[in-house]
Parts: sequence; structure tokens; C-alpha cells
Amino acid sequence: MTTAQTVHLWPGYAVTFNVEQELVARQTPFQRLSICDTDTFGRALFLDGKIQSAERDEHIYHESLVHPALLAHPAPRSVFIAGGGEGATLREVLRQPSVRRAVMVDIDPDAVDFARQHLHAFHRGAFDDPRAEVVIGDARAALERTNERFDAIVIDVTDPIAGGPAYLLFTLEFYRIVREHLNPGGILSLQAESVAGPIVGGHAAIVRTLREAFPIVCSYATFVPAFGEPWGFATASDAIDPASLDGDEIDARVAQRGLTLQHYDGISHRHMFASPRYVREAIASAARPITDAAPFIAY
Repeated sequence: MTTAQTVHLWPGYAVTFNVEQELVARQTPFQRLSICDTDTFGRALFLDGKIQSAERDEHIYHESLVHPALLAHPAPRSVFIAGGGEGATLREVLRQPSVRRAVMVDIDPDAVDFARQHLHAFHRGAFDDPRAEVVIGDARAALERTNERFDAIVIDVTDPIAGGPAYLLFTLEFYRIVREHLNPGGILSLQAESVAGPIVGGHAAIVRTLREAFPIVCSYATFVPAFGEPWGFATASDAIDPASLDGDEIDARVAQRGLTLQHYDGISHRHMFASPRYVREAIASAARPITDAAPFIAY
């Protein structure tokens, strides 16, 4: 028997999934977690009622989050991941042949444990890779405590919601901490909220904030079917500009590194970094950076 699970994306707009089986339903100390089998998208992870990843198209999101930044870097060896509890971001990072160390810090031990048990199609054993270090804790606090610097930092956290675990990972203060923990020539990549027209302001504010902390910031996006909307990402660096690479160079680097990707290549790179006018205008008109004292709350 199938049941309907409706995800409300913004007022007046929702996406409904046909759920064949709910394998996990748990209120953790940080969020409401559900792992379901759906008829269209396969196994899916929901947090606080929002779709996070779906088996049949999660590669679109995770390849888009990781590889534009890591392919733009000449040879990333050390990577810090904030969030990414289902392990798919870690999986994609570890596909880069130069990576020797990947530190993943997620605040919710239940999310990581249930991912290990029920989301093997997502992490594909990445948690047990000898190059991986999985830490349970607050990613911001973890960076503040360490003197280690990384070639790349990937932020794959949930939406910034009131009282949630992630809203202080979208602020100018945090982005300055991130910059202090990047090696010279390092790069940051992050999920940067929806770029759907009615709610593009959140993405614009994130990009505006990044530009207060980094000299080179790129906005890009791709459509993720399970999300029901185009999703925004951003990179930031003191030296690397992924948007400056053409499609032929992307294809050459993919081949040189022996990667076989389902979504990201030279053609999709050109599409993802060709932001539509309304997104560019929203970024240009963003009024203020996001700060700890005045955070961005998505809903």
C-alpha cells in the first residue's frame, strides 16, 4: 500500500511522493529523520519533512556540489566536509584520485548511523574508506578547534531553519573561518539554496555574503528532479575560478582523473554556470551579508 508524502517547498507550491515503505522514522536531537522507499525516485532521505536525497537522481546534486570545485583545483589532497550525513558527498570527494584525506563532520550521529544501515546506494562504502575520517560534531566548532588547513572545503548542510543545526553555517563569520582553514589556492564549495524565481533571494544573499569573505565567487545551478526546483550552488576561493574553464577543459580533466560521471561534464558545466538574468539581478541587488546576528532563515 502506498501513502502520499507531501513536501512543501514554499507557500503555494508542494511536491508529493508516493511512499511504498517507510524504513526509518526518528526524531533525533537535531531533526526529524525519515528514510522511505518511493515508487519514482527509489530510496529517499527526508529531514524535517524536506527531501534531501533520492536514490535515482542524487548523483545530479552530489556531482554538482563536488566536482566543479575539485576539478578546478589542480590536485586536491585534503578535503573537509561539513555535513553530508548520508555519505554521498564523501563518496564523490573520494573519487578524485589525488585525495589522500577527507574529514567529514556531521552533527547528527543518528543520521550517519541510519545512512550506514539503509543508504548503501548513496555512500557505497565511503565511510569505511581508509582515507576518510568521520567525526560526529559541529562543523563550525571543529574548524575553530583545528589548525589544519585543507585544499578544499565542501559544505553540504541542511537548509537554514529557525532552531535548526545549520543556520550559523551560512554567515559571514563562518565563511571567514572557512577561508582561514583553506590552503593558499584552496576552494570552497557549498549548496546555496534554491534558485527558483519566487525564493531566489536566499541564494542571492549567500553569494553576496561569500563576496564579503572571498575575492572569487561563482554562482551556478542545476535542476534536481526530486527537489522539484532548480538548486543553487556556489564556489569561493582566493585563486580558483571554475567559471573560467571551458567545456573542453572540463572534459579533459575528467578524462585525466579517470572519472566516470553521470551528470557533470563539459556541456553541463557550460549550462550550470550560465546563470539566467533574474538570478544575476537578484545577486546584484542583495542588500546585506548574512551574519550571526542577522542570519538567513529559509523557512
